[in-house]
Amino acid sequence: MAVYTDITDDELAKLLADFDLGEALSFKGIAEGVSNSNFLLETDAGRFILTVYESRTREEELPFFLGLMRWLAQHGYPSAAPMADRQGEALKRIRGKPCAIVGFLPGMSVRRPSVAHCRAAGEGLARLHLAADGFPLTRANDLGQAAWAPMFAPLGAAAEALKPGLKATIEADLAHFERAWPTGLPAGVIHADFFPDNVFFHAKEFAGAIDFYFACNDALAYDLAIALNAWCFEPDGSFNITAARALVAGYETHRPLSGAERAALPVLAHGAAMRFFLTRLQDWGSTPADALVKPHDPLEYERKLAVHRAAPDLVLFGAAA
Repeated sequence: MAVYTDITDDELAKLLADFDLGEALSFKGIAEGVSNSNFLLETDAGRFILTVYESRTREEELPFFLGLMRWLAQHGYPSAAPMADRQGEALKRIRGKPCAIVGFLPGMSVRRPSVAHCRAAGEGLARLHLAADGFPLTRANDLGQAAWAPMFAPLGAAAEALKPGLKATIEADLAHFERAWPTGLPAGVIHADFFPDNVFFHAKEFAGAIDFYFACNDALAYDLAIALNAWCFEPDGSFNITAARALVAGYETHRPLSGAERAALPVLAHGAAMRFFLTRLQDWGSTPADALVKPHDPLEYERKLAVHRAAPDLVLFGAAA
């Protein structure tokens, strides 16, 4: 989450006039994340999140995202449900940009997940995959493996500026993915951004997930690989096998992995690290100076790439049957 678009009191009041949510009591920006502008909104009817969709989010894809959030809430998964106006519409406009109001999801994210948090997060991810089964809309993963080489093509100089020699190293990784990327794995709707700041807990129990604006259709095990990278690396860059085992074990309490999925985890995790390295590298020099957001450091994911490159079996140790 982040804030790129400022909203005046009059603009907010005009938007709320279309809803049965009462008047605004408080309204403030949320300064986390990188993609859209988000605000914590409290009205006579309760607490909500107002999201203004910025340039990275294509408006034609918003029915997929909002429909998925509604589907999950209707199928018992703890996620924030979009609010419909008096005409039954959830997608609105403010300052000429698309926006939506969603319910406030109670719970707390954690900055330093424990092993217990990792297990609960794995359970929550599997529950999401199961709850999304049957969702009628589809969206291709436009940040999947086929997109990485074209994405990196204009970023070689930026990579070299971060670390001399990095351009050639990334190009070798991309060639490896072209040869080795798995196909035919069980697929469905994935979150694609299941990071600790997008997962809520009550105590150490999973309480829900937010920020579905990268959700798409892809291999379910790729979503697990994204989570392994996000949850199981220590601040010093080392991979925590105990945390990884807990996350995978939590996942498998609801959805056991197939043998092919387990065998594919090393290359999936390596590739998932590449996806986030590339988008962070892209954002590093392009975030507006006046945005209420700090772009994420691409070198964090460059270090994760190095771990996967040097010791891919670490992920398999974490996913031991």
